[in-house]
Amino acid sequence: MSDSPATLAHAHHPEHRHHFADMDQQRNAAALGMWLFLATEIMFFGGMFCAYLIYRIWYYNEFAAGSRSLNLVIGTANTAVLICSSLSVALAVRAAQMGKRRLLVTLLSITMLLGLVFLGVKGYEWYEKYEEHHIPGLGFNVDDIAREYPQLKIDPQHSKIFFSLYFAMTGMHAIHMVIGVGLFAWLTFLAWRGKYGPEYYTPIENAGLYWHFVDIVWIYLFPLLYLIDRKPLG
Repeated sequence: MSDSPATLAHAHHPEHRHHFADMDQQRNAAALGMWLFLATEIMFFGGMFCAYLIYRIWYYNEFAAGSRSLNLVIGTANTAVLICSSLSVALAVRAAQMGKRRLLVTLLSITMLLGLVFLGVKGYEWYEKYEEHHIPGLGFNVDDIAREYPQLKIDPQHSKIFFSLYFAMTGMHAIHMVIGVGLFAWLTFLAWRGKYGPEYYTPIENAGLYWHFVDIVWIYLFPLLYLIDRKPLG
């Protein structure tokens, strides 16, 4: 019995790869691959989270004082920016599913813009720490933290561990953000050319999963780095 015209059209979509039975199988395989990739990313960031938590237990006063030196207003604002970007990318996936090309391009562009805003704000925050000599490298000095809280008898060497982890974790997160922005720039170009629609939107969906993961990493980083101890120290 021959296939129906609808089935043939579905099976012979321009983006259908020959080694998959149909577009649904291809989409499921791509989704599985993305989830496996994200699992490796979880293990990658998980190692840094574990290191942070261990040192936090060992040197709680130094980590609490270091956390209080971070700009809470900037950190909160950037958290709001990323939450909004997660919303825009989720709406972009929906727009692709509904075949709304212009809306898709608009939402992807908004997502990129919010990502760039996050990176710009984070760069400004890093510049603040550079001015305070809190960046690991030449001139790395956190004696001001010890002087600000003399009652805690803070060891500057232990405070340096906090800032080293802070820049390692936020730096790796920023690299993932840059990758995500670049990815969405390419997808926006392809969406503008009309490549995605109800029949094929897998790249948009998988890029959205990646972006949500990056956002979730920040949702964990924000309280660990900025909210560790905001009550009066002593």
